[in-house]
Amino acid sequence: MKIDKAAIQKIAHLARLEFDENSAEKMSRDMSQILDWVEKLNELDTEHIEPLTTMSSEVNDMREDKTGKHLSHEDALKNAPKRDSQYFRVPKVLE
Repeated sequence: MKIDKAAIQKIAHLARLEFDENSAEKMSRDMSQILDWVEKLNELDTEHIEPLTTMSSEVNDMREDKTGKHLSHEDALKNAPKRDSQYFRVPKVLE
């Protein structure tokens, strides 16, 4: 599929991009190649193929949630390097 200059200008406008003449020509070639590749993928028979939800083969090791003993608010504040009344004090990160 060939992407012409008018299509590149419209896409650039919608994406708030600016191209000079050489960049627009290169972008037109690159986008045409991408669309040709997608068209080639559409030729594949994927009727009996399960869709992927992730590219990783990792499996989450799920465990049952259990309740247990938790620190009280006062105990948690005892471990804080700095505190102010009933709050944790943390260094400022934005000026």
